[in-house]
Amino acid sequence: MKTAIVWVFFNVLALGVAPAFSQVIKLGTVAPEGSPWHEAMLEVAQKWKELSNGKVTVRIYAGAVAGDEKDMLRKIRIGQLHATALTSGTLIDIVPDIEAISFPMLIRTDGEFDYVIEKMGPEFEARLAKKGFKVLTWSTAGWVHFFTKEPVIRPYDMKRRKFFFWGWDTAYVELMKTLGFNPVPLAITDLLPSLQTGMVDSFPAPPAAALSFQWFALAPHMTDLRWQPVPGTTVVSMRQWNRIPGDLRPLLENAAREVGTRLQKQIRKLEQDAIAAMKSHGLTVHPVSPEVEEEWRTLVWEKGYPVFVEPRFSEKMFDTVRGLLDEYRQSSKIKDQRSKRP
Repeated sequence: MKTAIVWVFFNVLALGVAPAFSQVIKLGTVAPEGSPWHEAMLEVAQKWKELSNGKVTVRIYAGAVAGDEKDMLRKIRIGQLHATALTSGTLIDIVPDIEAISFPMLIRTDGEFDYVIEKMGPEFEARLAKKGFKVLTWSTAGWVHFFTKEPVIRPYDMKRRKFFFWGWDTAYVELMKTLGFNPVPLAITDLLPSLQTGMVDSFPAPPAAALSFQWFALAPHMTDLRWQPVPGTTVVSMRQWNRIPGDLRPLLENAAREVGTRLQKQIRKLEQDAIAAMKSHGLTVHPVSPEVEEEWRTLVWEKGYPVFVEPRFSEKMFDTVRGLLDEYRQSSKIKDQRSKRP
């Protein structure tokens, strides 16, 4: 019997036949089926299948069937999932300094956001890699706006609202309280039923998400104020990633980043499309004057700085992001002045 096994083994070597490589990547996401984020993941899955000749397949669990972001992060760590899309609110559990990017009312434009990600992305990716996560692509969920049952324009208006907030984010809930708001800690999967029962009557979300999940129908007023950007990444367990042959990994990574770059541009257009679509179904958008916007910013900086800077992320990272923003704004100002010259 042993002789037969040895004979088979050497014959396999002689023929140059190795065991066939095959990999299934289980990817979870809270994005609902049919949403831009889900469609982008389907595209990546198809590209990976083609590039690997069917050896790498991605199995997607959409619509939070695998749990919320915290649940999926835990499942990746114990091996039940291999990949997921995480926004900054969960990424901070791995690398806290990432939250400096989404400090409320710090970054103000798409250009500023892109510039900061371009400069800081490699450092964050290196830190995530040390924690066991390979970044496939950066993306965004858009800009957070306030959606409310009754109009909210000034900070005072929000103080009368029952404001949904993610239950696990205790520090952010504390910030809401210091701002004088009334946060109601809940899981994201509980938002829709809580709006239906009246447990909450307002929530923060990017317009595309408010439309995709149909939350806006129960909170049909939107404050036209960019509260914060929502950076995110699609990550895969480094342990699972390293099981893919080395010559194949760059091809898969490039494919994911190409789709992610296109999704970034798509989301920005979809944000305006989403607002238009919601307006056609009863949403009222309330403008915010520069004076009132400054009122919000002053409130956030006075109350938010001691809650976030050092307790949540380092002052060094906060200063780095602010320095990059000053750099970008100065450069933009010079370009604008040049464009106005006769």
